[in-house]
Amino acid sequence: MKNSQGTLAGFSKTEWWLVLAIVLVAIGLRPGIVSMGPALPAIIDAFQLSHAMASMMTAIPDVLMGALALPTPWLVRRFGVNNVLMFALSVLSLSMLVRAYSAGSGLLMTSTVGVGAGIAVAGAMFAGIVKASFANRAAFIMGIYATALSLGSTLSAGLTGWILQAAGWRVATGLWTVLGVIAMVAWWQVIRKSVTTRAVNVTSTQAAPSRLPLRTPVAWMIALFFACVNFLFYAILTWTAAMYQESGMPAAEAGAVLASFTFCFMLASPVVGMYSRHPDRRGWLAGCALVSTIGLAGMATPGAWPWLWVPLTAFGLGGAFTLAMTLPLDNTHTPDAANRWNAFVLTVGYLIAACGPFIVGRMRDVSGHFEGGFQLLCLVSCLMFLLAFTLKPGQAAG
Repeated sequence: MKNSQGTLAGFSKTEWWLVLAIVLVAIGLRPGIVSMGPALPAIIDAFQLSHAMASMMTAIPDVLMGALALPTPWLVRRFGVNNVLMFALSVLSLSMLVRAYSAGSGLLMTSTVGVGAGIAVAGAMFAGIVKASFANRAAFIMGIYATALSLGSTLSAGLTGWILQAAGWRVATGLWTVLGVIAMVAWWQVIRKSVTTRAVNVTSTQAAPSRLPLRTPVAWMIALFFACVNFLFYAILTWTAAMYQESGMPAAEAGAVLASFTFCFMLASPVVGMYSRHPDRRGWLAGCALVSTIGLAGMATPGAWPWLWVPLTAFGLGGAFTLAMTLPLDNTHTPDAANRWNAFVLTVGYLIAACGPFIVGRMRDVSGHFEGGFQLLCLVSCLMFLLAFTLKPGQAAG
């Protein structure tokens, strides 16, 4: 039993197709945000933006990932998993292309709304899909999903800077539309082969709307923990490359440092997902938070070694992210309940997390450096460590 829950052994052919499609969709969900990090200095110069305004390139998707998490379960019940996901991926792909070739800052921001909306709706659906299709392997599959998200992030972080130096920021950000198209093709194969499970379809179309866990304390603690993880994640994605470029590092090397963040984030996801098998994950959560706090303390120190502290921070946050995505599943018993808890956690979490890139950018505008902003991130990581001890799973969640 332990092996079947922690490996891909024993999967049916249809489950393999679904896992592959989930991976390919997940790979396409982050480059629309991550590619902005290495490109922000060039975009700031091109449109004469302040750092606070430039932070909207990642803050807007964060806000939408929170705001659209609530209506997504209703959309899935009303229109079905496949229709909603394909529409979201279409919006994402088109908006990424439009944004890359925007003539002015207005269209730049408007198309960023489309990028965020596509990511938000697609991402909010996977807790229910995993709960319905892989209920006994939820942590393992969510680890695979988080790993695929990180793989897309790593590719875009590591390559955008190099492409930017060779072909400019428009090509460097626009080419990631290809991953969105691949994701659409992958899910079309799921539809064509009727791979989506009967459980997903029944839950999506027949389940009656249910209440969010507003009166459940552990749900609030999960949401706040998730908020801390993503507050840190998106602030680091947005400003790490820019911070090191300001210190004199070439754009390609700064992008490589950012790629080390997303790569180690990716490595942590399957490791923690595989070994954290008990529903009470507080020890793992606290350990991950402690590692990220140590790493951020190093990043906040001027002249510190980026190739040490950035990957260390990433490993802690990667493990924390995987566990945070699993916590709503640990506390629920049905796919619809998982969707409701997931929608609540995403809404609260991402709305708070959206403040991260903006606050760090604003602090940079005021102070003229990033040191204070990263010291703030270290304090947020300390809060995440304290929250970890409150996350004992409930015994009778809906």
